[in-house]
Amino acid sequence: MLQTAGISLQIGKEMLFEDVNIKFTNGNCYGLIGANGAGKSTFLKILAGRIEPTRGQVIFPQDKRMSFLEQNHYLYDENEVLETVIMGNMKLYNIMQEKNAIYMKEDFTEEDGIKAGNLEALFDEMNGWNAESDAAVLLTGLGIDVSLHNLKMKELNGNQKVKVLLAKALFGNPDVLLLDEPTNHLDHEAILWLEEYLLNFDNTIIVVSHDRYFLNKVCTHIVDIDYGQLTLYTGNYDFWYESSQLLIKQMKEQNKKSEEKIKELQDFIARFSANASKSKQATSRKKALEKIELNEIKPSNRRYPYINFKVDKPLGTDVLKIENLTKVIDGVKILDNVSLVVGNDEKIAFVGPNEKAKTALFNILAGLDNDYEGSFKFGSTVKEGYFKKDHDDDFKKPISMTEWLTDYSPNKESTYVRGFLGRMLFSGDDALKNLNVLSGGEKVRVSLSKMMIQSNNLLILDEPTNHLDMESITALNKGLIEFTGVLLFASKDHQLVQSTANKLVEITPDGQFKTFNISYDEYLEKQNEK
Repeated sequence: MLQTAGISLQIGKEMLFEDVNIKFTNGNCYGLIGANGAGKSTFLKILAGRIEPTRGQVIFPQDKRMSFLEQNHYLYDENEVLETVIMGNMKLYNIMQEKNAIYMKEDFTEEDGIKAGNLEALFDEMNGWNAESDAAVLLTGLGIDVSLHNLKMKELNGNQKVKVLLAKALFGNPDVLLLDEPTNHLDHEAILWLEEYLLNFDNTIIVVSHDRYFLNKVCTHIVDIDYGQLTLYTGNYDFWYESSQLLIKQMKEQNKKSEEKIKELQDFIARFSANASKSKQATSRKKALEKIELNEIKPSNRRYPYINFKVDKPLGTDVLKIENLTKVIDGVKILDNVSLVVGNDEKIAFVGPNEKAKTALFNILAGLDNDYEGSFKFGSTVKEGYFKKDHDDDFKKPISMTEWLTDYSPNKESTYVRGFLGRMLFSGDDALKNLNVLSGGEKVRVSLSKMMIQSNNLLILDEPTNHLDMESITALNKGLIEFTGVLLFASKDHQLVQSTANKLVEITPDGQFKTFNISYDEYLEKQNEK
């Protein structure tokens, strides 16, 4: 269906891809993964014909249709929502426009009638009479209410535009579907709907995503970009990760055995090569030595941070008690007389669509908001740390990361502080970068360095995976599973919640708490049954 022949792309002096030959077959979903900067989005654009490769070609039948998820949210601002979705099949859309223009002519001729008839036949052949209803089904499935379908795109908010552009990409059953981060800015219900849609999609899908759970759910294959090459694996993301780690381990073990064998041979040759009685044996060993080749294990482009939240002192039995807490924002009670007792072995995920309420609760517990009713109290042994969802204000000072982190460190020695930055991949001069020039992902990693260096025994985390790459998310997930303190957190990362939380607290739309002692997957099943 879709394949590349000798694709290479050089940007400046850097060769991003070299001689890539890969075939994508019908009925499969390919997850495209790789480190930041490896070229995932660039490769999708090459497949879509939006970037010309330096060498090689993309082979795709002319009679087939490819659809690409648009990232420009303002491109269709003057178009109506339904119209934008139908533009996902431009051939059909152009036929609609052309025949409508003919019918609008005042001097309608016999020639116009013949042309209109031909267009009507094509329109019918392409199932055009169902175009609007098909577009409406996609929009409704993604959570765009019918009342919005005839509005101009510019009248929608950012999240709604994302859903419309996704519906546009899905429209008309394309032969190849290219999706770059399709779950970004989607609510949980829309992600569930998209997962089911893609699972039932009969054609070819190639998707880039940082959502590990999503890749595990929809992918039949993983395409790993590393060393400028693309390697195809059968299976989902977890299968790729486990098999690739096992492969590296096996290669290292094989190298170790080879190295041990080489040393044994070298020692034998050194001891006995001068001994006439064993010179023949030494020669044969030397020949054996020359035949042994170490497998070359290339250093991967991926760099995994080391995230380890150590606890200075254990927690007592009293950790946190919230009583009759009420918070009002713009006249609306987003927390309404809620109470909760937190145990010393609990990792609680706050779930549900009420994100504003989660952030408000965390800000209150962190002492950043005193405008509330009710009370809360931490136990005497608690040392809490807070990761804010919006922490841009913390990074406006023109001081270095090292200086900033030193203020929070009990040990002021530069090597100690820079060690924590090193764990988060800030080595050498990177640790001297000023706070006000950091990217979103760098800000998150510095904030996590701060939490590690403080050795808190209670962590409050509000969407900590935002802006992180998959390697950092994997490392954070592992660090939170191994954390021995209490955790209160909110996250859109399904796998993080499922693998970390041992208790769930849903904040309902009317500001109430509902507690669940079940897994996140079980909770979602219950929600879907409603």
